[in-house]
Amino acid sequence: MSKSTASDPAPAPSPDRAAAEEHDLGAAGSQLSTAPKEELPGLPSLGVVGWVRWFWRQLTSMRVALLLLLLLSLAAIPGSLIPQTGIDATKVAAFRKEHTALAPVYDKLGLFHVYSSVWFSAIYILLFVSLIGCIVPRTWQFVGQLRGRPPAAPKRLTRLPAYTTWRTAAEPEEVRAAALALLRKRRFRAHATGDAVAAEKGYLREVGNLAFHVALIVMLVAFAWGQLYKSEGDKLIVEGDGFTNTLTQYDDFKSGSLFSQDDLEPFSFTLKDFQGTYELTGPNRGTPRTFQAKIVYSVGAYGRDKATTIKVNEPLEIGDSKVYLVSHGYAPVMTVRDARGEIVMNHQAVPMLPLDGNVTSSGAIKVMDGYRNAAGGTEQIGVKAFFYPTYGGVGTEAGSQFPALLNPLLNLEPYHGDLGVNSGLPQSVYQLDKSHLKGFKDADGKQARANLKPGETMKLPNGEGSITFEGVQEWAGFQVTRQPASGWALAGALTAILGLAGSLFIQRRRVWVRAVRGEDGVTVVEMGGLGRSESAKVPEELGDLAGRLWSQAPAPDTPDDADGPGDPGDSSGPDAPSAEQAPTAEQAPSTEQAPSTAQAPSTEHAPSTEDAPSDPDRGDDPHDSAVVPAEGAEQQ
Repeated sequence: MSKSTASDPAPAPSPDRAAAEEHDLGAAGSQLSTAPKEELPGLPSLGVVGWVRWFWRQLTSMRVALLLLLLLSLAAIPGSLIPQTGIDATKVAAFRKEHTALAPVYDKLGLFHVYSSVWFSAIYILLFVSLIGCIVPRTWQFVGQLRGRPPAAPKRLTRLPAYTTWRTAAEPEEVRAAALALLRKRRFRAHATGDAVAAEKGYLREVGNLAFHVALIVMLVAFAWGQLYKSEGDKLIVEGDGFTNTLTQYDDFKSGSLFSQDDLEPFSFTLKDFQGTYELTGPNRGTPRTFQAKIVYSVGAYGRDKATTIKVNEPLEIGDSKVYLVSHGYAPVMTVRDARGEIVMNHQAVPMLPLDGNVTSSGAIKVMDGYRNAAGGTEQIGVKAFFYPTYGGVGTEAGSQFPALLNPLLNLEPYHGDLGVNSGLPQSVYQLDKSHLKGFKDADGKQARANLKPGETMKLPNGEGSITFEGVQEWAGFQVTRQPASGWALAGALTAILGLAGSLFIQRRRVWVRAVRGEDGVTVVEMGGLGRSESAKVPEELGDLAGRLWSQAPAPDTPDDADGPGDPGDSSGPDAPSAEQAPTAEQAPSTEQAPSTAQAPSTEHAPSTEDAPSDPDRGDDPHDSAVVPAEGAEQQ
C-alpha cells in the first residue's frame, strides 16, 4: 500500500461519516460550518397564506385602525389649505401663475385634487376594509353571547374583586329564588345554575361599540357617495326672470366624477320679488334685517306652480337638491339708441356686481349687434359702468353710502369699436375688454363720462346716439346644490356619538349568588361581582344588591347561651355576623373594608382575575373563564 503525499487530494468522506463528524462537532462546531442550516423544529416558515393572515390581523387591529384615522385626518389638511380644482379652478390657475416652481411638484403629488388622488383613496379604502374586518367577527361573537347564558359561578367567589358573604336561616332554594327575582328586577340577564345564580348586565356597552364602528362605515360610504355624485351650480336671476335646472342655465357649475346630467332634479322657478331691508341708524347701520326672495316653482314637466319664499339658511328642498339664496345686487335698466335714433337695446336690465358692503357695484353694458354710427358704419358699443344705490353727493367719497336704493346714481364711460366677443375666447359679461375699443371724446377731447339718475339720458358726442337710465331692478344669486347621502352622513354622525358614549360610560359586569347549606345546617350566602374593567361601581352595586337580598334572607337570631366565638354554630362568630353587621342597601359591603364574612375583602385580599394564580380546586370547569376578562377585550 503506497502512502499518500501532500500533493495528493484527500479522499472524500462518505455521507454517513460526514454526518457523524458534523454531529460530533456540537453546537459550537455547527456555527463554524458552511453547510446550509436546516430549519429549527417548531418554527415553520409563514408561507404565502401565513403572511396573508398576518397582514389581515394587523390591518384589522385597533392600532392600525387608529393609525389610518390619523393618516386620513392628516391627508385632508392639504385639501383645506391648497386650492382644489374641483372647488375653484380660478384659484388653482392663479396659484400656478404665482408659484411656477411649486405648482409642478403639487401636480405630481396630486395636491390640487387631494380627495380624488391615489394616496388619499388608498388610505380611505384601507380604513374601510379595516373597519369591516373588525366588525364582522365581533358581531358574530356578540350574537353568540346574546344567544347564550351568563357563565356559571366560579368555584371560589373570594377570588373576585368584589365579594361579600353572610349566614341566614332561610333555605338555599329560597335565597336563590329571591336572588333570581332581584337580579331580573334590576335588569340583569340571570338564570339559576347548580347551587348559584349567574347574572350579567351591560350588553349595551358592546352594542355601542359596534354601533360606533358601523356608524363610521356609514359615514365613510356617505361621504364617498356624496363626493362622487355631488353637483353645485350658481345662477344670477333678475326679478321677473326664471330658471330651469339644466346645465346650460347655470353661470357656473361643478360636479363629482360620477355625476351625469340625468341626476339633475327636474324643476324650474321664477323670481317674482326680492326683499331686502337694512338698519337705518345706530352702530349696525346698513346691516341687513330682511333678506328673502319670493319665487314660484314647479317640479317636473307638468308640475303645478307653487309659491314660496327662500331666506338665508332656509333653502328650498326638491328631492336631493337644495336651492340657497346666497347673494343680492342691482341691475340698472338701460335703453340704447344709435345715431339714427333706432333702439338697439330696449329696456334691458344689466346686472352689476357688488364691490363692498354698501353695494357699490360695477359692470359693463354691451351692445353687440344693430348699432350704426353717424357715418352709417357698423360698430359695437361697450360702456363701463359704476352704480351707487345711495350716492352721497358731490365732494363725498366715491362709492355708495348705504346698501338700499335711497339715492341711486349710475356713472357711465362709453366706448365704441370691437368688443372681442366674436373671437371665440370667453370673457366676463361684467368686465369690458378695451383692447380694441376707442373712447367717445367730448368737446375738450377727453373721455366722455356722465352721472345719471333714473330717467336721465346721456347724449353720445357727435350725434353717435344716446344711453338712457330707465330705472333699477334687483337681482338675487342662487346656489343649487345636490349632495346625495347627506342624510345618511348625519345619521351616521349621531349614531357614532351615541355609540361612543355608550361604550365609554356603560360597564359590562357579572354577579354571582351562591347559597349552600353549611356543615352546621345554616345557609351560607356568597355574592361576588366582576367587571370588564376596574371600577368603583361594581362593589357599590354589589353592596346594594347584597343589602336588598339580605333583607329577604337575614342572619339567624343569636341565642343568649350560644357557644364561644370559635363554635361553628355561633351566629355571632366571625363567620356569621349579627343582624347589625349584616349588609344593607344603605350600608353596602365595600372592598375597602376589612375582610369578614359580611364584608367584601379588599383588593389586597381579593386580587383581580388577571393577577390571580391558578387554582387547582377549580378543575376543568369551562365556566370558570367568567372570572377573567371577556373574550375579545383587546380586539378592536
